[in-house]
Formats: sequence, C-alpha cells, structure tokens
Amino acid sequence: MTRDEVLELIREHLADELQLDPARITEQTHFRNDLNADSLDLYTLVQELEDTYGVKMSDEEAARIQTVGAAVDFVLAHLPSASAGGAVEREPGP
Repeated sequence: MTRDEVLELIREHLADELQLDPARITEQTHFRNDLNADSLDLYTLVQELEDTYGVKMSDEEAARIQTVGAAVDFVLAHLPSASAGGAVEREPGP
C-alpha cells in the first residue's frame, strides 16, 4: 500500500462524506479548521480506515490526528504486514 493510495482513499471518503471537491483536500488539510468536519464525520473516517486497512485506532489516537497527512501517516505506520483491498493476507509458513 502506497502513501498515494491511502491519501486517495481518505480524499475520496472526505469528499463524499462532506460533499466537497476532492481537489480541496491535501495532506496539509486540517479536518476541523479547513473542512469543518464534526466528530461524527471523523468517526466515520476512522471506521473507514479500520475497515479498509485493518488498522485499529483508539479514541485518544483519533483525537490527536488533526490533518489528512497525519491520518495517512497513522495508517501507514499501523498497517498489518500485508494488506490488499482491506483484506489481510497471511504469508504461508515454512
């Protein structure tokens, strides 16, 4: 999974959820200040990230993520070892 792929998924989700032009959303975009996202919007984003990438995010971790780039960083840092389309694949053992 590449940084661009994660960014694109987040961009598409936010654009759809908040009815925005996806071009408005960059890594520097602040969820609350720039997009006026409320806690429900952010909750649905967290759910989308957990479901799509198999990452788990506590409420405390979610509260610390303020920008799109920080969300991308979190996903990339917490991805299971192999992820494709939301499914976690396990490599065969020896």
